[in-house]
Amino acid sequence: MTPWIPDAPPSFPDYFAVVPGALPVLPAVAGLLAVFYSAGAIRMWVHGRRWSVWRTLSFLSGCAGLAATTGLAVENYGYALMSVFMFQQLTLMMAIPPLLVLGSPGTLLLRATPHRGMGRVVLTMAHAGLRSRLARWTLSPWTALPLYLAAFYGLYLAGLADTILGSTTGHIALEVAFLAAGIIFTIPILSSDPLPVRLSHGGRALDVFAEAALHAFFGVFLMMSTTMLITHFVAPTQAMGLDPIEDQRLAGGLAWSYGEAPTLLMLIYVMHRWFRDDTARSQAQDRYEDLHGSSELDEYNAYLEKLRERDT
Repeated sequence: MTPWIPDAPPSFPDYFAVVPGALPVLPAVAGLLAVFYSAGAIRMWVHGRRWSVWRTLSFLSGCAGLAATTGLAVENYGYALMSVFMFQQLTLMMAIPPLLVLGSPGTLLLRATPHRGMGRVVLTMAHAGLRSRLARWTLSPWTALPLYLAAFYGLYLAGLADTILGSTTGHIALEVAFLAAGIIFTIPILSSDPLPVRLSHGGRALDVFAEAALHAFFGVFLMMSTTMLITHFVAPTQAMGLDPIEDQRLAGGLAWSYGEAPTLLMLIYVMHRWFRDDTARSQAQDRYEDLHGSSELDEYNAYLEKLRERDT
């Protein structure tokens, strides 16, 4: 199905209109995720088991954002304007994945799924996936960060975007890839779910710092560029009476400003968890030493006692 392509510059309310679109792949995915997650959370509450309301709200907010970003008129304008397409990409990669990951869907799956019938099959598959080499390799920083950056530098600088965006299927496939890349990058940094590999807090902060620096450079590069990186957007942008170069600079401004905000929030969250875990570990160590004593202190006292005996 060919989507409706606008031919007039949008006003802010226009982005939220409901208009004919292409295949609603990601809105349908968002709806299914919301239904399954809500069913798991309700099952936990009905059986008297605790499940965080804030996690639930976070995940459902991510689903709502996914449905809106790819299901309302903003999707149609994303076929015509590079700035809107960049907004969609940034949202799918940097705003929606943290909301989904902070909802801890993996933990909910393991806790809420019945241990009989098809539920047992689902749990077996989930545990097998956690132990697999593929999961360990996919969530490794050596895979996640290059994949994340390839969605910007590889797509725009290698000339791949014009070929892929030439069809509706390619446009939707790119949106799916953006969301997947964002989730793969975000899981090792923010997830509290059981993982096949878990980064240290320092490693998480380093990943976020590296992504922020390279991402900011990409935004500045777009703002300073004097030629169109994606010629696909030239004709529809001009049909609206807009300058494609100015629209591309606006896309760069979004990449530099709007794109950095979620990264900063992720960094603050990582630093907060680092401080909280170090404080909890220190308090636990203090309690242990109060009960059992400190081996280092005992060795030091024994050393002092030996010195006293030798002097005597």
